[in-house]
Amino acid sequence: MSEQQDNKNNGIFKIALNLTIACLISGCIIAGTYYITADTAVKANLKMRDETMKTMVEGSTSIKEIEEKDGWYEVYKDSDLLGYIIPSDTKGYGGTMELLVAVDKDLKIITYKIASSKETPGLGENASKEPFSRQFKGKTEEHLTVTKDPADTEDIQAISGATISSKAVTLGGKNAVDKLKVYLEGGQ
Repeated sequence: MSEQQDNKNNGIFKIALNLTIACLISGCIIAGTYYITADTAVKANLKMRDETMKTMVEGSTSIKEIEEKDGWYEVYKDSDLLGYIIPSDTKGYGGTMELLVAVDKDLKIITYKIASSKETPGLGENASKEPFSRQFKGKTEEHLTVTKDPADTEDIQAISGATISSKAVTLGGKNAVDKLKVYLEGGQ
């Protein structure tokens, strides 16, 4: 019986040893792959981000990060400044919404993109879609106000059933314009 016990213990030891070796080899392969591809993945993500931002401002050919402002960008067509892309966080119905807001040199909104949100599917998520998003084009700070009055064409018409999300996106746009205005006037 002791020989049988030795064989059983020996078998368990071999299985444990094989599993340990397999885990070590797998870990080394994963680490090596990450080491080799990490720079490529970062570059690809940056390129995708830049291309996405360029699509926010029609005719743009390049973007340049504003060094003293984290996540802020100047948008150019060749050497001509077209506008800015400013990040903005705001509180929506489902929690924090993160926006990228494109603003021209005259402090008018060009467009926005919702980078992250947990708004209600079919209602609040419509804040990223037309026709709601189209209302922001050319709006100045004074008209970044939500209304439910269909006769008011100057301000932003709320999405039916998603007033909180409508107000959140509008406030995010207004905050971006306000921050840019302060920055351009020499403030922080």
